[in-house]
Amino acid sequence: MTNDKIRNIAIIAHVDHGKTSLVNEMLKQGNVFRDNQVVEDRVMDSNDLEKERGITILAKNASCVFNGVKINVVDTPGHADFGGEVERVLKMVDGVLLVVDAYEGPMPQTRFVLEKALALGHKVIVVVNKIDKPDARIKEVIDEVLELFLELDANEEQLNSPFVFCSARKGIASTDYNKQGTDLKPLFEEIISYIPAPQGEQDQPLQVLISSAEHNDYVGKLAVGKIERGSVKVGQNVTICNFHDSSKNVKSKIVSLFVFEGLKRVPVESAVMGEIVCIAGLENTTIGDTVCANEKVEPIEFVKIAEPSVEMTFMVNDSPFAGKEGKFVTSRHLRDRLYKEAVKDLSLIVRDGKTADSFKVLGRGEMHLSILIENMRRDGYEFQVSMPQVLIKEINGKKCEPIDRLFLDVPEDSVGTVMSKMGIRKGELVQMTLQGGRMKMEFLIPSRGLFGFKSELLTDTKGEGVINTIFEGYEPYKGEIVRRDVGSLVAHETGEAIVYGLFNAQERGNLFIGPGVPVYAGMVVGENPKGGDIVVNVCKKKHLSNCRASGSDEALRLTPPKIMSLEDAIEFLADDELLEVTPKSIRIRKIILDHTMRLREKGKIMRGEI
Repeated sequence: MTNDKIRNIAIIAHVDHGKTSLVNEMLKQGNVFRDNQVVEDRVMDSNDLEKERGITILAKNASCVFNGVKINVVDTPGHADFGGEVERVLKMVDGVLLVVDAYEGPMPQTRFVLEKALALGHKVIVVVNKIDKPDARIKEVIDEVLELFLELDANEEQLNSPFVFCSARKGIASTDYNKQGTDLKPLFEEIISYIPAPQGEQDQPLQVLISSAEHNDYVGKLAVGKIERGSVKVGQNVTICNFHDSSKNVKSKIVSLFVFEGLKRVPVESAVMGEIVCIAGLENTTIGDTVCANEKVEPIEFVKIAEPSVEMTFMVNDSPFAGKEGKFVTSRHLRDRLYKEAVKDLSLIVRDGKTADSFKVLGRGEMHLSILIENMRRDGYEFQVSMPQVLIKEINGKKCEPIDRLFLDVPEDSVGTVMSKMGIRKGELVQMTLQGGRMKMEFLIPSRGLFGFKSELLTDTKGEGVINTIFEGYEPYKGEIVRRDVGSLVAHETGEAIVYGLFNAQERGNLFIGPGVPVYAGMVVGENPKGGDIVVNVCKKKHLSNCRASGSDEALRLTPPKIMSLEDAIEFLADDELLEVTPKSIRIRKIILDHTMRLREKGKIMRGEI
């Protein structure tokens, strides 16, 4: 049976190609908002971090109605580090809108998400967005998309996917790229005619695959999934099972049931096959589980999420300033939060560390883990993290490491500098093309070679460089890479930074702090461009005397400090450093705070005693 009154679609694309803006206009023209309602830009990006960074981090559900057909829309992230969100959401839909920028064309993440969609046999509507850009190259982009379909072994039907040309910001679409259109009606019509209605056995016992999880302060955990078979109603007794874990069969009861109408979850008494529902009351369920009627327990196969490639150690803060700024500071708080996060985010793995107050956290990339750190500090957590490390595997008796495919778009005059940096970082050039004064380059590079590269690239290209990466696979270990060529300026004593002390310290390198900032012995207060660590006394005061020469007390001029963002600080970390994260501050510190002890430890390492 088919449910002709419903279409389930996911919107997939590379970061910044206009997915969330398109969903915004679809909701507006699908009569979700009142005529006089004020609607903000990117209304689906509800998280504070998403609004600030202008990227989607979490996949979200919404719906609109066109010609009596309900269209359930899932907006997905475009950044490669959040690819796990896309992978699991694709199991919930019957077709996808592939959004491609009319100037940039298919990008690394476009390939990744399209490959996943084609593997599941989904029908694809290609949406060429931003056609109103003055530098749009629509014909070339169409050819590039078709080439990508061929490269990914698309079948004949997928090769004949329809193209829709639109401007998400203006809310217009057309099936002919020579005409601009007046609204999104052509896109809605294409969705209803081309994307198949959900199919399943309506008269058979219930079967729901859980594809994502949410949390509500009033009803607790919410499991989101598509009804694959039968129907569901409030109060129904069900069994939770898992395809990969045959021992998991948990009895439960459906307390509340919601469907998506616009941006809201609306409570209903029952729902039928094909609908995307939100179920409350299933506390024991995780993403990938199947909710079945008790009389017929059959788990549905769930896509295995790609494994993480980067790890960091999270630990309780033990610095001299510990406990002053955070609300949640103990190992119990840290453990509970991290394990709760791993349930929501399938591409995140959390393990207990070597000590009771440390935890290994494995993720897709630096950005994936930095978003977790930022969310935790905003929620009042105080902790420390170690330098990110890549996960090394042994394959066929060989030591192997993760390799990324790196795409760079840089001004032509920066190519020499970028190439020399790539050589140091063991990058292998795959392709290089000149396009209008800018060079597009493609490299295969060890994932660890990318740590700290983004800030260097922006400096080398005067802020004009564009970087994109996507995980390629594991290859034999490429040898040692110098992670950073600068050293640290380390505070000598605990106190408050003074102008006089900072003035003397700034001759040694670039400072991270200004006057009046509390510091402690062993805290990193700047970088030494010549390499190697230098201990500086930023708390040093000028000794007064009763004899002064004229002009000796002129105002001391300080160079403005380099303010480190969370990502900058993570990239800067060395092997012997930690990042102290609190709701108010980010501080880099040495693992061993005492200078004499650090020198002693360094001596032991050099003599081979450790």
